[in-house]
Amino acid sequence: MDGWMVHKQFWKDLPAKLINGGVAGLVGVTCVFPIDLAKTRLQNQQGPRLYTGMLDCLIKTVRSEGYFGMYRGAAVNLTLVTPEKAIKLAANDVFRQQLSKDGKGLTLYKEMLAGCGAGTCQVIVTTPMEMLKIQLQDAGRLAAQRPVPAESIATSLQAPQPTGSPPPAPQRPSATQITKQLLRTCGVAGLYRGMGATLFRDVPFSMIYFPLFANLNDLGHSTPEEKAPFVHSFASGCAAGSVAAVAVTPLDVIKTRLQTLRKGVGEDTYSGIIHCTRRIWSREGPSAFMKGAVCRALVIAPLFGIAQGVYFLGVGERILEVFG
Repeated sequence: MDGWMVHKQFWKDLPAKLINGGVAGLVGVTCVFPIDLAKTRLQNQQGPRLYTGMLDCLIKTVRSEGYFGMYRGAAVNLTLVTPEKAIKLAANDVFRQQLSKDGKGLTLYKEMLAGCGAGTCQVIVTTPMEMLKIQLQDAGRLAAQRPVPAESIATSLQAPQPTGSPPPAPQRPSATQITKQLLRTCGVAGLYRGMGATLFRDVPFSMIYFPLFANLNDLGHSTPEEKAPFVHSFASGCAAGSVAAVAVTPLDVIKTRLQTLRKGVGEDTYSGIIHCTRRIWSREGPSAFMKGAVCRALVIAPLFGIAQGVYFLGVGERILEVFG
């Protein structure tokens, strides 16, 4: 009977958890998106560097594209980050509850298993979101390099870009144009290009992040029923997020390279995770796998700090009270 009551209470609380995840994602993305744009552009640099670092990238972006150039691709993120974060945070709660049904509590192994489940569930939204975001974020870098345009996105996925004198830079596409072109040339699978690499990044991230956050957050309260203070939850989210972000940066670099449809002159194209890993190692060296690590930490730390702060403040519960 007790188990049934717990199960019923969980599903009653689920809408609030989804709202918390969505609100947290919207606030977090708005705050840190320019740094995420810099991360994408730095990770995609091959050969001669257009940007020397995060600040140089942001300064050049503002000069050439204006202030709102730093938010290129933000609309896609703001649209899809709500279900993405909601799924991730709520799924972790689901798996943690299911794995603690035996009454023995959660071991580190079970916490990692719950994180693995959460990371797997979110990929259905994360992959197309990242796919579209990366094309829009990288458009300014490619325009500055005057890349060779492909006849279609399909050919840019399959064939290396030809060398030679580059023609005038193409117009920067919109998310709608990219989506239509991908669906027309590759079908739904086009939006899920790099799904394996996204799983390869997000599952280890969640396996590191959620157990680390839970254990750090537990230090902020003396009893299981007591909630940690907002500042403590925020700091725990920041710390766990930055550690997990840096740890999986090499996987993020591989994912970003695989999901980038258009390349600059002389830049590599890749046929899969193994091919990408080998090419980066042989042509750019092991240090290339840590490109954008600082940017990633600066993005993920406040993003998940805000997410956990909002989650534990119970914003969703308050919204449902107002409209309930």
